[in-house]
Amino acid sequence: MMKLSRLLNSNRNAVGKPTDVRDGSALHALTFQAGISTGGKSSIQDRVFAPYSVFKGKAALSVEPVLPTFSKFGSGNLRVDRRGSMMLTFLPAIGERKYDYEKRQKFALSATEVGSLISTGPKDSCEFFHDPSMLSSNAGQVRKNLSIKPHADGSGYFVSLSVVNNILKTTERFTVPVTTAEFTVLKTACSFALPHIMGWDRLTTPLPGTLASKLSKVDPQMPDLEWDK
Repeated sequence: MMKLSRLLNSNRNAVGKPTDVRDGSALHALTFQAGISTGGKSSIQDRVFAPYSVFKGKAALSVEPVLPTFSKFGSGNLRVDRRGSMMLTFLPAIGERKYDYEKRQKFALSATEVGSLISTGPKDSCEFFHDPSMLSSNAGQVRKNLSIKPHADGSGYFVSLSVVNNILKTTERFTVPVTTAEFTVLKTACSFALPHIMGWDRLTTPLPGTLASKLSKVDPQMPDLEWDK
């Protein structure tokens, strides 16, 4: 319980310095800085951070893949150590094209959840629930609910996230309306990223043996996990 409370109370920012507000144009740069600060010192290859972001009046939504990590076993073989995901980051608006990065909330879609998103039709909706303590006595203390619902006129979708924290006695809600075009970009990007977050790209383009042998873990990714802040 104490560990969960500390995790949910942590409010570290991307570059380790107080950062309350970022405007829309700077969000991409901030995401890049976050990756550099958490990506470790490996010089094997440069990280590439290219989130797809949607900025609206009340909130912004940023989406990017989080690649899996790999561990060595046997005679240099690799296996998935931590599964990848598609990370959705919501930021509340506090002015015209200004968003509070310190109050961001995240939702990590698994491969199966990505499949549900990709298969969402023009009149379909989908909903996902996450609980970090689902299988423990602390279940229900913190709940995240992501919903995707179509506009009544068929012009797009509402992407909404609610976070209920019974430990801190807080409830946060974000809603980002996205157009059909924006949602199509999101679905297409998720389709492209799906085999990569599963680690299947390593089956078709494995690392050179000499490079893999130098690593105990490959890609000790990534910018912030869902329950980090």
